[in-house]
Amino acid sequence: MSVRQSLLAILDRGVCYGSQLRAEYERRTGASVNVGQVYTTLERLERDGLVEGAGVDDEARVLWRPTAAGRAEARAWLTTASLAEGRDDVALKIALAVTLPGADVDAILSVQRAAVRAALDASDAEVADADAVPAAIVRAARKARLEADLRWLDEVARLTAAAVPFGLSEERPRRGRPARSTV
Repeated sequence: MSVRQSLLAILDRGVCYGSQLRAEYERRTGASVNVGQVYTTLERLERDGLVEGAGVDDEARVLWRPTAAGRAEARAWLTTASLAEGRDDVALKIALAVTLPGADVDAILSVQRAAVRAALDASDAEVADADAVPAAIVRAARKARLEADLRWLDEVARLTAAAVPFGLSEERPRRGRPARSTV
């Protein structure tokens, strides 16, 4: 989840200071965020014209509020579908391993399965807190992803059964870093 977009959405509810944003983020999502990341994100949001200073409170803490553009971005983000994109490090690691002679893909899959099962067991042991609905939503999503990961690992085991490792390609790319001068 985007911390940037989340902070904008929280600010759309009202003026906040940095540590207050951090606490609201954690209370609403059940996920932790470093307070330094909150302040760095606020600086970037200000640079991008999405938030602005709103003075200071009676304890001299800097207050922030969204600009009109920030409100629009937060509302657009909330109403736009989010798909898991980007690199999947586990998939890439396994895809690479099946191509490497001597890599024990079965052991890699076994270790990954054990880690997913342990995470599932830990998620089953989590206890609901005072803000039960947000935390329950996050726990349910994590559990569903972990269960999907186990199904995916079963499919990977089936696919890798026929994989054949291979060596380096004889084809050389046209570009590369030039050799350093020894002079």
